[in-house]
Amino acid sequence: MQTSDFEYELPPELIAQHPPAKRGDSRMMVVNRAEGRISHHHFAEFPDFVEKEDLLVLNDTRVVSARYFSNDGTQEILRVDVIGERRWKCLVKPGKRFKPGRTIEIGESVGTVVAVCEEGGERIIDFDKLPDESLHGHLALPPYIHRPDEVADKDRYQTVFANTSGAIAAPTAGLHFSEEMLARLPHTFVTLHVGIGTFRPVSSETLRDHRMHSERYELRPEVAAAIRESRRTIAIGTTAVRVLETCARNGGGVLAPGSGETDIFIFPPYEFKVVDALLTNFHLSKSTLLMLVSALAGKDLIFEAYRRAVEERYRFFSYGDCMLII
Repeated sequence: MQTSDFEYELPPELIAQHPPAKRGDSRMMVVNRAEGRISHHHFAEFPDFVEKEDLLVLNDTRVVSARYFSNDGTQEILRVDVIGERRWKCLVKPGKRFKPGRTIEIGESVGTVVAVCEEGGERIIDFDKLPDESLHGHLALPPYIHRPDEVADKDRYQTVFANTSGAIAAPTAGLHFSEEMLARLPHTFVTLHVGIGTFRPVSSETLRDHRMHSERYELRPEVAAAIRESRRTIAIGTTAVRVLETCARNGGGVLAPGSGETDIFIFPPYEFKVVDALLTNFHLSKSTLLMLVSALAGKDLIFEAYRRAVEERYRFFSYGDCMLII
């Protein structure tokens, strides 16, 4: 398949720039694969679609404040990986300025560019001492949110169950859940630290030529056992899907616990080994996430769902409404 096969038109005013007034105050489209039926609901109805023998699988990663600005405001870095005691791999702006030997001052810290990565163009930066995240770190809100991060984002761009620090971006399907709703539902957690891949477009025209960036994950033995015993596995977000399907692939088709890095790229046609249903937000045109949901529900049905979402004025992307694929 071609990347251009996954392109759709989206009016820019449908891109959510702020979260809803409260968690869960969102619309929910339900896509029934067996019946080919699309219906419209509110997220408050989500528990009606969950049976007691089902198991929700959520990603408990915690978003870190990985975006930093120089003291004079002319330079910006996004920490994508910690590769030493005081050494970071970073995306940088403006790229032309960040040549080896270039320095950036952040608070009382001074970072020096020591290398440029051949693939991806990231810079390796050594610091005399690490910048204070609590004082100088900012959330790296997605580029389609056209505003700086605000105080409210520190809470709302984080799931209520976030536990393990390491993500650059939030697992956004989980943002809909309040503690009260989650307590009513059978659930468990995996971890995938959302990384630089979420900011990277598909660069090749043919899907099989695209290479995903690796992201760190963990599936604990007791969680794998609980998932195997459930009647139906409902993944909350595409990041949970990637963990489950990676661990099934590593287990020869059987879900096996493990940890490490995954670069799994799921696109049609694909036979899911663990995931039976998926709650997810609406995704960008030509993105790997749109390809993943198309693999689960079928491209034609997904594109009809997206057409109706635009028609019905759903809110799109990280702070937007959601879709339940059953």
